[in-house]
Amino acid sequence: MRVLAPACSPTTSLLLLLLSLLSPGGRGTRSCAFRYSPISSNFAATIRKLSDYLLQDYPVTVAANLQDDKVCGALWRLVLAQRWMGRLKTVAGSQLQKLLEDVNTEIYFVTYCSFQPLPSCLRFVQTNISHLLQDTSEQLAALKPWVTRLDFSQCLELQCHTDSSTLLPPRSPESLGAPGPRQPLLLLLLLPLALLALLLAAAWRRCWWRMRPRTPCPGEQVPSAPRPQDEQPLQLVER
Repeated sequence: MRVLAPACSPTTSLLLLLLSLLSPGGRGTRSCAFRYSPISSNFAATIRKLSDYLLQDYPVTVAANLQDDKVCGALWRLVLAQRWMGRLKTVAGSQLQKLLEDVNTEIYFVTYCSFQPLPSCLRFVQTNISHLLQDTSEQLAALKPWVTRLDFSQCLELQCHTDSSTLLPPRSPESLGAPGPRQPLLLLLLLPLALLALLLAAAWRRCWWRMRPRTPCPGEQVPSAPRPQDEQPLQLVER
């Protein structure tokens, strides 16, 4: 006697699919290894092409206190760079989106690993897009010989220096290729304007104070305006 298994309805199949996706195993394993190299041979040219179309001083942020781990350091920096590529694609035009997508394709392999959310201890400093792209190219070059030889499963949680004494000093704007701070020059330009405004306000207040009508105090006699000396009082002449 054969017992036929009940057929699954479309609703049941959809429910099982959702349960498999929501289960811990369905969200990806803790493995982060690559059998074949995901880094192309022309990534440098792709990044250089994007750099030619971008404003060199466009502001972005980089992690200042990311640990310099020999195995995980390059992968961690590529994770942060890939996030910036995805963010820039949402605000770029159609032509620039294609160049951003090409660079994003070069580093998209980092999303195949189940990285943990960014730790709250990370501290970010502002730099420019040219520095970020140059650093991305350097990290890809450093990772390419080892990407198929190492298992990066230990790198799924970004590590940062929590001790303030070990924080990496932020790079100066000159070393990053960005324009230097302009606040002192701006203050020098605004200072004469502020002094002129104060002088004009003081002069106007003094003029208004002297010209405003004065209300006499109770019991105070207000002197009458003097008559001109050549003006004689009118006299009645009797005829």
